[in-house]
Amino acid sequence: MELTRHADAGDFLAQAGEFLGAREAEHNLILGLTSRLLVEPLLYGEPAYFAVVEEGGRVVGATMRTPPHNLILSELDDLAAIGPLLEDARAVFGSLPGVVGPKEAVAKFAAAWPAEARLEIAQRAFRADHVDAPTGVPGRMRDYERRDRELAASWMDAFAEEALPEPPPDTSEEFVDRREEDPDGGIVLWEDDGAVVSMAGFGGRTPNGIRIGPVYTPPELRGRGYASALTAAVTQRLLDSGLRFCFLFTDLANPTSNSIYQRIGYEPVSDFDFWSFSG
Repeated sequence: MELTRHADAGDFLAQAGEFLGAREAEHNLILGLTSRLLVEPLLYGEPAYFAVVEEGGRVVGATMRTPPHNLILSELDDLAAIGPLLEDARAVFGSLPGVVGPKEAVAKFAAAWPAEARLEIAQRAFRADHVDAPTGVPGRMRDYERRDRELAASWMDAFAEEALPEPPPDTSEEFVDRREEDPDGGIVLWEDDGAVVSMAGFGGRTPNGIRIGPVYTPPELRGRGYASALTAAVTQRLLDSGLRFCFLFTDLANPTSNSIYQRIGYEPVSDFDFWSFSG
């Protein structure tokens, strides 16, 4: 097997783009990040890392990282690609906070990484090409405005505390500002009787789609259909804009989110896990 390390998103996609695009839903995280890095290479403060493994001239796996975030692993057509991908990541970084990717491949990568590994979140990737909008939910969707920044950031803090095993490396204000500045992304809100009751982000453009998330409703306002209605509305808007698909990830430990998204048209595609490293 032959590993090629790339210095930028353009060269990475020139080699691995067809491989990644053939399973667009499974690779929506990698494709979405590289689409931004094509136009803003230093979006996260320093150059991103890209590597591709070929066997006999055929791409069998790829990986990328935007430090200080986790390494992202692609689907692997040959699990033996884990060897060169892992060794190159060790050579470049020495240590990693964690790795995310397809369930089987990322578990084998985590088992081979020279640090204590722990499964933090078992996720599932979903794809929608149509919307079954819920009915009877009061309120309407509206776009994020600058006056919503404090509320959006505080809800991102609450989302991270509830849904993530550890604080993300970026502040909530940075996340909100990046979504606002993303020409393909943004934030939408659900408003009921003049009050904002739910929030959803979207971004990470892929060749034919875009990713929805995070979606957050404060605990005291849950159970009223706001998140379902908001996700359905923004999905419909994005599909109406000419996109073929919308994607999202759910935490398999949360049965509510896994059921509500399927009711509005999202179909499960693959399992996608996050492992953390320590020591």
